[in-house]
Amino acid sequence: MKASRTVATEKKEGDATPVVEVVAVEFNYGKPRVLDGLSLAVAEGMSFGLLGPNGAGKTTLIRMLVGLLRPLKGTVRVLGEVPSPRVTGRIGYMPQFPALYGELTVAHNVDFFARMYGMGDGRRQRVEEALRLVGLWERRGDAVLHLSGGMRQRLSLACALVHRPPLLILDEPTVGLDPELRATFWDYFHQLTAQGNTIVISSHTMDDAAHCDELAFLRAGRVIAQGSPTQLRQATGREAATLEEAFLHFVRRG
Repeated sequence: MKASRTVATEKKEGDATPVVEVVAVEFNYGKPRVLDGLSLAVAEGMSFGLLGPNGAGKTTLIRMLVGLLRPLKGTVRVLGEVPSPRVTGRIGYMPQFPALYGELTVAHNVDFFARMYGMGDGRRQRVEEALRLVGLWERRGDAVLHLSGGMRQRLSLACALVHRPPLLILDEPTVGLDPELRATFWDYFHQLTAQGNTIVISSHTMDDAAHCDELAFLRAGRVIAQGSPTQLRQATGREAATLEEAFLHFVRRG
């Protein structure tokens, strides 16, 4: 197993405990390994991108962070704990494919997730706030079956946000979105991190990567480089390098 290359500033003594901490994690569904000694840490109040091609291990790692999978080796800690129902109630999770109920209305879908998170008093207000945030309040009475793909993505985000979690984990949230809607998503993500919330987002698009505070380049289940977008571009030795060129640079270095 080859060591990953980290270009970010070294962590100093006394720094706060990471919101997400993954140490030497291995996992496989058969052969080969899906995650191969993967390690990374995510600090509070940042947007952290997991960037890599299909099959790099992004979705598997996301599922571990929300407690749907357990590592075969290594440790995963989220909000200071091993993922469990107690801690996952403080996570907002948006899966790659929206987990929505087509026959229910827009509002009923968000209300269902609010109930699942144990929300009582003030639930209706939170549902309204979440739907207004994603621009679906006027469609609250429509069945999900009648929504476009982009609207379903927005509704899925509302379901993940309704309980105001300190950690938001998003698996390919902008896939299939038009540029305007993608920009709207990122405007809100930046607002969340400015308020101290933490976002972990998986993607294979360089547009998403450019918006993140920090990135981990994944390939074949390993972190091959980690740092800010600027640090990763500078590591190529070319001032005008793009993130795509930076990724290829680290792939070639192996």
